[in-house]
Amino acid sequence: MYYELFCRKRNRQFTVQAATFPGLCCSHSCMCSDAESCIHDGVDDEDDDDFWGGSNSYNGSFEMVKVDGGTFIMGATEEQGSDAYDNEKPAHQVTLSSFYIGKYEVTQEEWESVMGTTTSFIKGENLPVEFVSWNMIVGTSGEVGYTVNGVDYCTDGFCYKLSQKKGGGARYRLPTEAEWEYAARGGRKSKGYKYSGSNTVGDVAWYYYNSNKTKHSVGTKMPNELGLYDMSGNVWEWCSDRYGSYSSEQHSYRVIRGGYWGYYARDCRVSVRNFDPSYGVNSDYGGFRLASSSK
Repeated sequence: MYYELFCRKRNRQFTVQAATFPGLCCSHSCMCSDAESCIHDGVDDEDDDDFWGGSNSYNGSFEMVKVDGGTFIMGATEEQGSDAYDNEKPAHQVTLSSFYIGKYEVTQEEWESVMGTTTSFIKGENLPVEFVSWNMIVGTSGEVGYTVNGVDYCTDGFCYKLSQKKGGGARYRLPTEAEWEYAARGGRKSKGYKYSGSNTVGDVAWYYYNSNKTKHSVGTKMPNELGLYDMSGNVWEWCSDRYGSYSSEQHSYRVIRGGYWGYYARDCRVSVRNFDPSYGVNSDYGGFRLASSSK
């Protein structure tokens, strides 16, 4: 009999014989420092099942993770240090209700299954979709399907079409900027990391120094405390909010979060903020992940 081991640190799977499994040190199979760095099939571990959301790899099914509501400090918190930009200040307290958020960035396969066509220049089913504008996600027909957080989701947009396709009453949408940061920080399970899931950017993000100047398949780096992948790096992610400083009026631009494969580590932090001034125009660095207030 064999066991499948999955190494959290190296994001790799290993097969070991049952005879060698009892007391196995993880370093025997994947060179990690201790057995607690790995999870394995066939052994009851409630925490691990919750952490991974029942899966440790992308399966193309719009997986959503519940984020329990809570209160957190948003913006330039202490661990961000001198890397924090002025637009991340002041750090301030935010309270959120529970919500659901995509375990992965929306992929090209998922986009095409709803919209019928692909927008991406670099093709790959498990690659995050890009060249998608905010308007394509939300819709512009003027025929409003539903309104969430002040945003009208029209019948020609991805979110509404997916909601109709999936049924069950869920209204898919973009996360608010506060929801996005709370989830990136790990929600109630946050360990106060600088990046989403680690203080070492290369563990969790495809960015300038490891991406080979391109995006990568979703879920191939370590997840954060909630089991969410790629919230640092890979592609920028649209939020529903208009951009503005935390202490002034908002502008017409829409917020993007998380950094992307062509940026340095400083711009892949959980608190970093950016915007796209032309949110009706597609870009090769912009993608998104879904949110919903109910499953």
